[in-house]
Amino acid sequence: MKNEPKKYEELTFTDDFIFCKILQNNEEVCKELLELILGKKIRFIHNPENQKTIKITEDGKGIRLDIYVEDDETVVYDVEMQTSPKRNLAKRSRYYQGMIDLNLIEKGADYNELKKSYVIFICTFDYFEKGLHKYTFSNRCHELPEIDLEDDTRKIFLNAAGTADDVSEDMKAFLNYLNNQKAENEFTKSIDKAVGDARNSEKWRIEYMTMHMRDWDMKAEGREEGRTEKLLTQICKKLAKNKSLQQIADELEEDEDTIRPLYEAAKAAAPEYDVDKIYDSLFSLKK
Repeated sequence: MKNEPKKYEELTFTDDFIFCKILQNNEEVCKELLELILGKKIRFIHNPENQKTIKITEDGKGIRLDIYVEDDETVVYDVEMQTSPKRNLAKRSRYYQGMIDLNLIEKGADYNELKKSYVIFICTFDYFEKGLHKYTFSNRCHELPEIDLEDDTRKIFLNAAGTADDVSEDMKAFLNYLNNQKAENEFTKSIDKAVGDARNSEKWRIEYMTMHMRDWDMKAEGREEGRTEKLLTQICKKLAKNKSLQQIADELEEDEDTIRPLYEAAKAAAPEYDVDKIYDSLFSLKK
């Protein structure tokens, strides 16, 4: 089956489940990774959160961050592992940064108290196709580029497929590890050991299997869980605006292959887009 999950023993550091588990449960690895990316020392970090969900309103679109963590200077970091180049990472980074700020404001912070924040995407591909290993963005004045807006936000995109001589050897070793799983220095050896320990964790193995069984059940029993029907409704609305499969997948943050059956069924029903009829036709064999 095309979307069948990997076997647990085949998971690597670039798989979300292992990536999140390691960084959440091994603060030293998480801290060292942040130090490597930022190029500076961090005294300590506070309880990395795995798959942190931020949802400002009950019916609004929320986000689920891979790793959310603060350091000793109350700087906030969102660290995301990204292996699929199909995502609109630029707009996602903007949305994530905004949601992090709104989450802080919702807790009663004044604008002046907003924390410095980094949104970091660790990519196995070159999103900008310029050959750099690291792309860092801040808000600067177009007319006078030497003037930084100083809004305390940064967006960083790492590229494991980089070719330029633009980062340290330690950073190159880490990015190479993402693609070839060969530990070349002390840090990547510590990650590789953590991956091995994770694979040997029976508790995490069961959690991984249970998670995918739950996801499968949600897809198979879509009406009961509400997810499939809600997804179909969103797809119909976007199809009515002549959005393509790729555009819809990007906007809904879903894989194209995951939503393709719903997209094709909705497209075939145009221009009526009767969600109940489309849903019933899709699941009639199960009834």
